[in-house]
Amino acid sequence: MDVTRPSVPPLALCLGGMDPSGGAGLLRDALTLSELGGQPMVVSLAETLQNGLACLRIEPPAMDPVQRLETLAPHLSGRWGVKVSLCALDASHFRRLCATLRHLAPPIRIWDPILAPSAGVGLHDGGDLRRMAADLLPMGGWVVSPNRGEAAAFAGMPPEAICSAPVESLAAPWLEAGARAVWLKGGHADGGQVQDAWITREGIQALEAVPRLPGERRGTGCLLSAAWLGLRLQGRDDLQAALESARRLRDRWDLAFSPGGVGRAMFAPLPAPQEAS
Repeated sequence: MDVTRPSVPPLALCLGGMDPSGGAGLLRDALTLSELGGQPMVVSLAETLQNGLACLRIEPPAMDPVQRLETLAPHLSGRWGVKVSLCALDASHFRRLCATLRHLAPPIRIWDPILAPSAGVGLHDGGDLRRMAADLLPMGGWVVSPNRGEAAAFAGMPPEAICSAPVESLAAPWLEAGARAVWLKGGHADGGQVQDAWITREGIQALEAVPRLPGERRGTGCLLSAAWLGLRLQGRDDLQAALESARRLRDRWDLAFSPGGVGRAMFAPLPAPQEAS
């Protein structure tokens, strides 16, 4: 029997929070990236008590994430990328993490900045995100993917500005801090349509405007940013990866379920391909 050896999958390193339910966080990242043919590796930056109802507690990880990252370093070569998300490290530990990332120089980089899980306890405010940006973004090359609430907090705007603030006002502080591009997600804007925007120093590009889907889903930000990383590792450019990520999320919206019939719906795994008879 002639068996073709599969090509070596690209490696996707995810640094973020551990949601034991798998609705969001590192487990959601790993599921998304493996569906796109990537080999996920993960390092926890935050441990949570969390389920489909709410996040009850967030703590720093017990084991030093920098040592974990350094242990993975021999694997991090060739075609690979990194995603950074929920982080409960203090300032000194986060600075050490950034120094290690700077040395490793991931070719593809995305930061999904998180103030708090969608339900339950919070973790950061705008000042925390600005301090993280000061350590992370100057190394260059980062795409940042905030929602409007996270962008408004980063810019020091009041909560009532989340829906109405101009795109350029929400994106400018990230670019000034060193981001290469800002993928501003549009789900928190008013109206019956959702439209993301891709902003660089060269200008603003509005992405596809689509009708707002009913209901809520857990882990939308995780799925979008992890899918973007996976698609970039497949060779898509920045904008195409953002558009395809959003389409993948919408295509799976109606497949969401609540494990045990409890809590907010999460994205279901994609069905296994059917073997030809």
